[in-house]
Amino acid sequence: MGLTIHYSGRFNEHASLSEMIEEVKDIVEIYNWKYHIFEKHFCIDDLCKSNYNDKIYGICFTPPECETINLCFLSNGRMSSAPNLEFFGNSPDEDYQKYLYMLSVKTQFAGSATHKLIIHLLKYLNKKYFSEFKVIDEGNYWDTEDEKILGETFKKYTDLLDSFGAALENIPLKSEETFEEYFKRIMRIIQDKRKK
Repeated sequence: MGLTIHYSGRFNEHASLSEMIEEVKDIVEIYNWKYHIFEKHFCIDDLCKSNYNDKIYGICFTPPECETINLCFLSNGRMSSAPNLEFFGNSPDEDYQKYLYMLSVKTQFAGSATHKLIIHLLKYLNKKYFSEFKVIDEGNYWDTEDEKILGETFKKYTDLLDSFGAALENIPLKSEETFEEYFKRIMRIIQDKRKK
């Protein structure tokens, strides 16, 4: 639970991965954010294939109070991450394999300024380095670049999290109640209070 940016894409075979890594590294060093660099160079023959090896290419970084942003790729040029490769890369289940290429970052606790910065960085990188890129921004900033909408969305999510936290503290689990029933009851109480 919390405001999140979901994204997926493919690296442009005519762009330079090492150049992208250096640009991102320069930015994150300005903000003193932690980062990790993986492989810096693709094997050109592997890009755009459906198969991939067990290496991760690119960079990831973590702003304060934020989840890690993965600007990472598999050898076939598709966005992924080390955890996604580990969990979904060798899955025989096709339903799970689709998660290999789905990335997300929760920005809820990092705040709207960090959220905006991440969106602007992704837009810049998209124009220069990606051949395909899709974003679903729960803060609606990707599409609108409207700071007011972003602020209102952050407030809505914060209020919901605060209400849920308060409900957990003040509404005890009944002895005959399952956890699912308990959470449904809490959500009904929160929704009823929001309607008033």
